[in-house]
Amino acid sequence: MRAHRYLKALGQVGAAMTLGIGLSWPVTASADTLADALVGAYNHSGLLDQNRALLRAADEDVAIAKAQLKPIIRWSGGLSQSFGDRRTDGTFASDTSVENLSATINLIGELLLYDFDTSKYRIEATKETVLATRQALESLEQRVLLRAVSAYMGVIEASEFVALRNNNLRLLTQELRAARDRFDVGEVTRTDVALAEAQLAQARSGLAGAEGNLLRAIEEYRNSVGRAPGQLRAPPNLPEIPRSIDAAKALAVRTHPDMHAAQHQVAAADLSINSSIADMKPKVRLTGRYGLTENFDSDAHSHVGSVGIEVGQTIYQGGALSANVRKNMAQRDAQRANLHVVRHNVEQAVGDAYAQLAAARAQLEASDGQIRAARVAFRGVREEATLGARTTLDVLDAEQALLDAESTRVSARAALYVATYSVLSATGQLTAQDLGLPVQIYDPAAYYNLVKDGPVLISKQGQKLDRVLRALQKD
Repeated sequence: MRAHRYLKALGQVGAAMTLGIGLSWPVTASADTLADALVGAYNHSGLLDQNRALLRAADEDVAIAKAQLKPIIRWSGGLSQSFGDRRTDGTFASDTSVENLSATINLIGELLLYDFDTSKYRIEATKETVLATRQALESLEQRVLLRAVSAYMGVIEASEFVALRNNNLRLLTQELRAARDRFDVGEVTRTDVALAEAQLAQARSGLAGAEGNLLRAIEEYRNSVGRAPGQLRAPPNLPEIPRSIDAAKALAVRTHPDMHAAQHQVAAADLSINSSIADMKPKVRLTGRYGLTENFDSDAHSHVGSVGIEVGQTIYQGGALSANVRKNMAQRDAQRANLHVVRHNVEQAVGDAYAQLAAARAQLEASDGQIRAARVAFRGVREEATLGARTTLDVLDAEQALLDAESTRVSARAALYVATYSVLSATGQLTAQDLGLPVQIYDPAAYYNLVKDGPVLISKQGQKLDRVLRALQKD
């Protein structure tokens, strides 16, 4: 199910709860949304740039394979100096000195006429490899975007933990002050004060740990998105996902880029077998040659050309040709086994994402009830403590129970969002195009269309390609 409908509103979702970072680093004036983070990750990722370059390299393999069916024109030249003595026999025997300087230049042309489709199979195999590389790029794009979602929710989660720890520290400071006041009037013992002091020290330690976790979350965000987070808005409504695991698994098997990549790799391996078998058969070539020879010590010269058809076949090469066929068969079997593995991995990823989603939902629902009960209990215990019916330890335990419940809800809410987007990734729908992100979508076919026929630099297509390459280098 396409997800662009819910993400179009990402930038417009109201901030019912705007979360500040809370420590001493600069923040932007306007709050960042989840869509902003995803756009930043898509535009910033060096992994995407790296694999786009690898895809362009695979595109060039198609042009290289096609070149085998095009004319090959080359030239050669040489300069030679002859020297020595020559003696002739017979009635008029004589000795002559040989001194001769000559230059030659040859123009040679070749054209493959027929090779039992060896080149054709190789071309089709490289095309399948290009398609597999495109799918690998799409799969990587999903991992980049999912990491951005995790980083975004990680900063929100860590920020809320810091806020909870600060609030807990304020409450425990009040409890310690109250315990000391009650100790001064003889209502509690020194033990109660010590308990409050210990709990406050533990709260300070917990706050320091939460602030450290927040700093690490910020670094993860910076690495994933390309900039430090400002104020982050609360995430939007959860995206729509398939209702059942079975439906999601069926969708993933049909649409996930890892599945498509594995299928193209199997097809490329099959074509490589056909190519290696055909490579054992004869080849027919059209050849042409034109040469010039000039003698600098005499008027002798020659201008000679020839055109002909050559037929040839390798009969024996130490078993290399047969070994290449068997090698390609083994690689085909390996790719088929890999397709089997990928299918199960894709299905497992869907199951894992739904399991994580179910756990987060259950934990979130339970934490809501736990928070309500813990809040009522804390207020009641604190009130009873003022009347002498509860000890300071009871109050501290109730406060800790409330903090634990609120922390559980924070973690469950972050896990719920990450799990939901993990379902999208596991089913192959977490791409910039599926999400409707306002970015310049990378077109994997654009470069391929420019280079698939191997344009030379002086052609119109070659000059257009040169401009594209210069633009890529500037980036």
